[in-house]
Amino acid sequence: MDSWSLQNLIAKGMGVAARKLGRPFNVYRPDGPQQPLAPQNRVIKLFAAFQAEGGTGRAPDYGEALWQGTFDAAYTRVGDYLVGETETYFVAAQKPALPVQCVLTNRVATVVRPTPAAQGGYSGFFATSGMPVIVGWPCSLLENGGRSTGAGPHETRFGNWLMLLPTLPVAIEVADVVSDECGGTYVVSTAEHSTLGWRLIVRQIGA
Repeated sequence: MDSWSLQNLIAKGMGVAARKLGRPFNVYRPDGPQQPLAPQNRVIKLFAAFQAEGGTGRAPDYGEALWQGTFDAAYTRVGDYLVGETETYFVAAQKPALPVQCVLTNRVATVVRPTPAAQGGYSGFFATSGMPVIVGWPCSLLENGGRSTGAGPHETRFGNWLMLLPTLPVAIEVADVVSDECGGTYVVSTAEHSTLGWRLIVRQIGA
């Protein structure tokens, strides 16, 4: 049996398990830098189940970002979003014969590149003061120590945060400004692109 046929059988098996253990999710495939969950980007509905990275039965820690997905990965690609009734994940990696790695999101990010006239001090930045880079992308935003920002719109603790995004159609740069749907504003201090997508260290500059 060749590797393609073996991977296809594994994917089908994961799909059978997901129909027994999981819940329905809509799969969205981003097309361009804006609004990846736009209706026209929906490609399929499938059943999926998720467990904490590291093995069956392990309870997730606070602020757990990386999860293992059980679903028929023949229908998904790296960078796809799986949107359920209460949770949204993106596919970070799906390598042959290995569990699909997904990131649980808790924020929706817009990234703006400040215009030259706005540069020189972070305190005056606003999310609309430059050129939009990406708009409306679900992401994982965790305190750099690993704790979540929480679901409320009035997060007041400033500091450094870890932001995870899938591979994007554009590059994120240091000094780009990030805003989220809860009113938080951040500036990118480190931007690293890896096989799992974008890993950003951002500093909060407004709430």
